[in-house]
Amino acid sequence: MIVSQLKDFKCPNCGGRLEFDPKTQKMKCPYCDGTFDPEIFEEGEDYTVTSDTWEDDDAIVYTCRSCGGQIIADKDTAAGSCPYCGNPVVMTGNVSGIYRPKKVIPFLLDKKQAKERYRQFLKGKPLLPDAFKEESTIDEIKGIYVPFWLFGGKANARMWFDATRTRHWNEGEYMCTETSYYKLFRSGSVRFADVPVDASGKIDDLLTESIEPFDVSEAREFSDNYLAGYYADKYDISAEDSVAKANSRIANSTSSLFSSTTGMYETCVPSSSSITINEGRQDYVMYPVWLLNVKYAGKIYSFAMNGQTGKFVGELPTDKGKLIKIVLSVFFGVSAAMSILQYVLYMVG
Repeated sequence: MIVSQLKDFKCPNCGGRLEFDPKTQKMKCPYCDGTFDPEIFEEGEDYTVTSDTWEDDDAIVYTCRSCGGQIIADKDTAAGSCPYCGNPVVMTGNVSGIYRPKKVIPFLLDKKQAKERYRQFLKGKPLLPDAFKEESTIDEIKGIYVPFWLFGGKANARMWFDATRTRHWNEGEYMCTETSYYKLFRSGSVRFADVPVDASGKIDDLLTESIEPFDVSEAREFSDNYLAGYYADKYDISAEDSVAKANSRIANSTSSLFSSTTGMYETCVPSSSSITINEGRQDYVMYPVWLLNVKYAGKIYSFAMNGQTGKFVGELPTDKGKLIKIVLSVFFGVSAAMSILQYVLYMVG
């Protein structure tokens, strides 16, 4: 038997379903246009749902109180909606206790804006098949609060660099070159805060990292009311399992920062380094992401948009015919230029 605590959101004016509206940053009723502040709105009602459809904890089935339809959610789902009537619900057990985020960045961009950013993303892509814009269809678009761990700490670093500087001059008929070699050393400490690591194993890290950064200064104290009308998952990757990735990002940033202080050298390559990270801390947060799956020629292409900033990324198909034409045009263009240059040199000679 599976027991789940749920919360749904009813408008106190008309009883309609409430959803968080990115434009007004309030809970909004689509029927009477009533709006409510998410931080003080307490009309969500908890109720208990039990199901013995599965004997394990892989999935939970419950009945929508608005239409009676069945909603299936996996054990990590923190928010969703009824597929029949759209009634939003929050699985409060997955956003409480150790699973309760400290902060949340609310959606600032809605579904309509996500679709428009997708159309803009297709513009100016010379290798995109012409048919993609006409024949591709958005198979799924979903606004989801993705769980993240935010790490902070202090990096103590010691780095050595091999650098060179070259000088050229003429002595009579000879061109002289002098190369000087340097051994550089840098040491110091750097403090980091809010280094994000995707805490969901269901979403490709490449997508979530590509739409960074998020403006953490706009984060608010978590309230499950922000989840109304969207999807959300609790973390399924622990903070302990995310530390190595956070440390790697901190170490890479530290190395880049120290490299930027080495001055004007023609070459400067790190030869060895020692970076230790301590005073670590982490916070659990949720960030807004729009996920789009687009179907074209029997294949699904995935796209993601930062629900706060609008940064859009994704994979696009390549028209091989266009690619070949561009390569050939460049090849023949270079060949023609070389032929003209040889002719001019011949005539001058």
